[in-house]
Parts: sequence; C-alpha cells; structure tokens
Amino acid sequence: MDSAAAAAAAKRVQIEKAHNFMRQYRDPESRELKKLSANQFMDVWAHYDKDGNGYIEGTELDGFLREFVSSANATDISPEAVTDTMLEELKSCFMEAYDDNQDGKIDIRELAQLLPMEENFLLLFRFDNPLESSVEFMKIWREYDTDNSGYIEADELKNFLRDLLKEAKKINDVSEDKLIEYTDTMLQVFDANKDGRLQLSEMAKLLPVKENFLCRQVFKGATKLTKEDIEKVFSLYDRDNSGTIENEELKGFLKDLLELVKKDDYDAQDLAAFEETIMRGVGHDKHGKISRKELTMILLTLAKISPEDEQ
Repeated sequence: MDSAAAAAAAKRVQIEKAHNFMRQYRDPESRELKKLSANQFMDVWAHYDKDGNGYIEGTELDGFLREFVSSANATDISPEAVTDTMLEELKSCFMEAYDDNQDGKIDIRELAQLLPMEENFLLLFRFDNPLESSVEFMKIWREYDTDNSGYIEADELKNFLRDLLKEAKKINDVSEDKLIEYTDTMLQVFDANKDGRLQLSEMAKLLPVKENFLCRQVFKGATKLTKEDIEKVFSLYDRDNSGTIENEELKGFLKDLLELVKKDDYDAQDLAAFEETIMRGVGHDKHGKISRKELTMILLTLAKISPEDEQ
C-alpha cells in the first residue's frame, strides 16, 4: 500500500471512529466483533462511560446500544437509524441478558461478558468462580497486602493477577509486559479515587463474593429474624467451626456489615474504626472474637435500623 492509500485508509478509520465508535472493532467483511486487547477494552469503556462514574447508564447506554447495533450493518448507517421503539426493545433484551444484578445499568464486569476479549484478560474477572464469602476475601487481602499498608499497591496487584492467572490456566505463559498491561488496566477500571492503588471497597469490586448475606431483607426489619437465620449467619462466618468468629472471619463479617453502611467507598481504616465501634457495642472486645450471643445482638440491632437511619 502506497503512502496515499495508507493515508486514505487512516482517514476512513478516523471518520468511522468519530461517527460510530464500535465500527472500528468489527471485521470489515464478516462484521463480527474482533477480539479486544485489554487496552482496547478500556478505550471502549472510557468512551461510553462519559461521566466516569463506573457505569454505562441512561443516555450513555442508549448511545452504546445504538452504535453497537448499527456497527454490525455492512453499510455505514447512522446510529440514529435505530428508532426509539427498536431501542427500547433492544434494551429490554440486552439488559435481561447482561444486567446480572438488575440495576438498570451496565458495569465493567457486565460489559466484559458482552465484548470478545483476550482469554487471559477475561479470566481476571472471575465470572465462573466468585468467592464464597468475605472471609475468603479477607484472607486474600491479608496475603497480598504484604506491607500491611491497608492498600493493594501496583506491585502487590501484579503479584495477585499473576497468581490468579496461574491458578486459572495452570500454566505460566503470561509475559511480564502483559502482566504490567493487565495491572495498569485493572487500576484504571477499579481505582475509583485514582490514587494508584486499591482500597478495600475497590478490591471488593475486582474480587466479588457470591452474595453479601447481610443484604437480605430479613436483616433489614422486613421480616422477623429467626434463630435459623442467626445460625446461618454464624456458620457462614465461623469457617473453622471453632464456636467463635475471629481473625479473617471477623473481618469478613465486619466488611459485609460495613458495605451496608458505607456502600461503595470504604478502606482498611474504616474497617478498623468500625471494628472498634462494634466490639465496644457488644460490651467488650474478647480479644477480637464474637460469640453466637454477641452476633445475635448485632443482627437484632441491624434488623431494627430503618433505611433512613442506615443512610
């Protein structure tokens, strides 16, 4: 290809990109989406999450869906060719398929299920293997926060991602350059306050648990709390069956409690302060342990808090 032809091709790509961002990621012949690298995936995410709040929602979602559909057409049709009626039908089907938590918006993990990506990068989202509980999360946190700073810094995150890929693939075939790329990308995705490291709440989004059991309505006063409910919670956190909730078990329980109050923004200092408050609230700290009786006291108090009080 001579320089003039190359310049013309580059200009055509720029025009397509300006007109329909998704078109550049489709094969020009088959119109299928091409496999995206970690950096390309982040380009797509940054383009549509225009306000940077961590979700594609509202007009952002409408724009993405219009461009996603129209880019599949062999002819260069405008995204506006997707009518409002078509858009609403499309959105309904799309959200049913990909909006896993049914919150009416798309987060980074949900988009990752839609777009074809490098296999290794996709593995980092752990779609098929969420953690059983926050107890496992806190064990992992302790293992990789090697300097006990209360944050997972870039080098610690890289070590975590390396081990995660080794476990998933059972082989060590990821280059150092790729690991650095993945680490940078994950920081871009999950480091909400952009301080170059992951705090507890940010790492919790990267490494989700199946369910925060304490979010169930039974613990919010919707129904009467039973002895069986309390036993379920106690067995969920007392992983070693010692008869008390302690160490990472206690921190996992407190993390889940903290998520009810602080929602999406909390760090290790918040957890430590929360632990001090809770332990003082049950009368004494018992060297960092919670018994069934003390757990019952905490859960009964939680069930009496109204949504307004919780805020």
